[in-house]
Amino acid sequence: MVASEPSVAQLAAAARTFSLLVSPVRLHLVWLAAQGEYDVGTLAAHAGVPITTASQQLAKLRIAGLIAAHRHGRHQIYTVEDPHVLALLDQIFAHITPAGTIAPPERSAV
Repeated sequence: MVASEPSVAQLAAAARTFSLLVSPVRLHLVWLAAQGEYDVGTLAAHAGVPITTASQQLAKLRIAGLIAAHRHGRHQIYTVEDPHVLALLDQIFAHITPAGTIAPPERSAV
């Protein structure tokens, strides 16, 4: 069965989403937020960037709908709730080895 061709609007939205994830820092922040709920300071420390940088990048990701945020006291807590974003992260990191190369396809047992 052939999937229906994506619309022009879908292609444009997908390209915008992928363009946000081109930055290793933004991709790292999304991956971290997919692992749990963290404030900006914790995310910045784990990503190895200043808090101001993390905050700016998180704002872009939040506006795009790739991450969610909620208040916990005085802190903004970030997480990934969208199952599509979670699946995308799982797929890309299953496709790329820790050395940064493309993982060989899994072969089925015969």
